[in-house]
Amino acid sequence: MKNIVLGTGPLAWWVMQELLQKGESVALASRSGEIAQGLPKGVDIQACDASKPDEVTQLCKETDAIYFCAMPPYTNWPEQFPPLVTGFLKGAARTDTKLIFGDNLYMYGPTNGAPITEELPHIAPGHKGRTRAHIARYFMDAHERGDNLVTIGRTSDFYGPLTLNAIIGEVLLDAVFSGKTANLLGNIDLPHTFSYIKDFARGLVTLGQHEKAFGKAWHTPCAPTVSTREMLALIEAELGGKIKTRAAGNTMVSMLGLFNPVLKEVKEMMYTWREPYIVDHSKYEQAFGAEITPHKEAIAETVGWFKQHLGEV
Repeated sequence: MKNIVLGTGPLAWWVMQELLQKGESVALASRSGEIAQGLPKGVDIQACDASKPDEVTQLCKETDAIYFCAMPPYTNWPEQFPPLVTGFLKGAARTDTKLIFGDNLYMYGPTNGAPITEELPHIAPGHKGRTRAHIARYFMDAHERGDNLVTIGRTSDFYGPLTLNAIIGEVLLDAVFSGKTANLLGNIDLPHTFSYIKDFARGLVTLGQHEKAFGKAWHTPCAPTVSTREMLALIEAELGGKIKTRAAGNTMVSMLGLFNPVLKEVKEMMYTWREPYIVDHSKYEQAFGAEITPHKEAIAETVGWFKQHLGEV
């Protein structure tokens, strides 16, 4: 079975690694056809502008499955995500390639603390959430038209090796290794589901290899939900010392956003840190089981990677 992973970010990297561990043939693809780190033996990278249908069709030739892990910059989603996805789907529709989309949970909007299930309506009030709702619909429409078999895997805030642009990444560990105070979002004592990126990658590959997964969206398995404070305690235990933190509410995020475009965009999603944010993955678990990495083990690997790449505290 030939697989292509579209994208070169952390999720694409770990999906590639998961496929390799299963003995699958896999290649990467990106607009530039380049990647910063060296690739494993037997894996190459191809150039493909996913917004151009003809290039996508060429990429899909003799390919069994494509894992769509590409994403425009966080600040440019409304402008760049829809044309990227529509171009990709138009090109893929000329082939029989199966499509697996690595998604997030923004489309649901606030739930007032209720568990987040796949059956919730897509009623996000902000532009990033609405964008995510649109592109998820584009993927499912492609399946319903019979263009391609499509499945969607979703998860909450992920962390792990390579995940620089994440809450437990740029916001927390980057600050730690830079000797700065970390800004933690919202109420850190509320339960919040965090996903280990390798678990997410494993979940996507599982979906791609089961026919019953197609035509549906699934929440991939996460370790039991804990609070941000409990995650912080695991990180401190791994580092062997306390981390300087401060609470960042709407006002502080707005002020920081004047100097940081990404934090400016984060303000839209602050509701996820002001109410319990609990992801229900029971539908996936009942269908496929759940292989989950405990947070303690995942944090140890994450901190170890950041130590190696950002230096000791």
